[in-house]
Amino acid sequence: MLTATVLLCSSGAALADEVPAPTTPSQPAEKPSGDSNGRTLLASVSQSRIQVSHPDGRTEQGSMDELTSVDPNWEPPVCWYEPVFTPEGLKSAVEDLQKNGGMGAVNAHEWWTSGIFVDHYDKGEPEDNFDLKSPTNSTAEGYKNYNTGKEGMFWRSVVRKGHENDIKAWDCGRIMFWQDAGTIPDDEHAPTPETLAAYAYDKIEVPKTEVTLRPEAKSTVNLPTWVWLDKGTFKEVKIRAELPNTGLWAETTAKPVALHLEPGTDDAETFPASGDCEINEDGSIGTPYAKGDADKTPPCGIRYLRATNGEPYQLKANITWQISWEGTGGANGDLPDGTFETTQDMNVQEIQSINR
Repeated sequence: MLTATVLLCSSGAALADEVPAPTTPSQPAEKPSGDSNGRTLLASVSQSRIQVSHPDGRTEQGSMDELTSVDPNWEPPVCWYEPVFTPEGLKSAVEDLQKNGGMGAVNAHEWWTSGIFVDHYDKGEPEDNFDLKSPTNSTAEGYKNYNTGKEGMFWRSVVRKGHENDIKAWDCGRIMFWQDAGTIPDDEHAPTPETLAAYAYDKIEVPKTEVTLRPEAKSTVNLPTWVWLDKGTFKEVKIRAELPNTGLWAETTAKPVALHLEPGTDDAETFPASGDCEINEDGSIGTPYAKGDADKTPPCGIRYLRATNGEPYQLKANITWQISWEGTGGANGDLPDGTFETTQDMNVQEIQSINR
């Protein structure tokens, strides 16, 4: 039997706290996306087939930015399995590989010559799966004629973009395997509605809009600066993620729930004292400043106690977004809140005498 060219030592013991070093020739993490039919085996390690959309019709472009989870220990799954080829599609992809030479991806880490694909998926010869946590690799039984005539698809591992070198990315070590139509793999790394919800969370982008201030950008010592966001400035953001050929989907919703203020100096007071301004029932935050309110205490705002001296204070406004999701079969749940922070310059002047 020919030996597969891989990105790792696919036999023997592996240390659980070390990522195996690539063998030669090393393959880049990103590969061409392939022909217009999507039949190529040269798919990117992170080229997921999950389809992301905005149910409200928006695109992912614009003056937006990503959320940061308030839980530093939480992150979406690093790897999972997805359906990639029908029997006919895999056979065509291998034929293309034979014509053009080179190697194709059999999972997120291993690259095979066309001969190995034929041996395993056409002639039925067994091959090894890679298991970083086991002293020996498990055996994958072979297939006959790419399972042509059967209903189902071949599944392959995917790594979340930007995490190709994470140790957790090596957990999905099965080589491309068969799954009957209408079923999901019995595997801890099989996709679930929550997997898709977390994937969608990773795609959420929220507005960068700055908070409204009165006085604008220049405050006066001991007089409150009013802070507010008009109704509709921040709205719910909804992302839908679907994995074709599985029936799996999830919609993840980010809802703005609070504004937190940090004045940028210890010589200041916030209103309320916690600095947390809640969302009003109409979706606004705080109350707009009106003429004659200079001496009043704002429901959301700051009072600076010392003037700036050439360098403005850095006012930080942090919006908290509450994350929930629903998906296939009535599944639903919550994910850790997300935050997005903006910084604005605040110049504070001092007036020697103020008539009250």
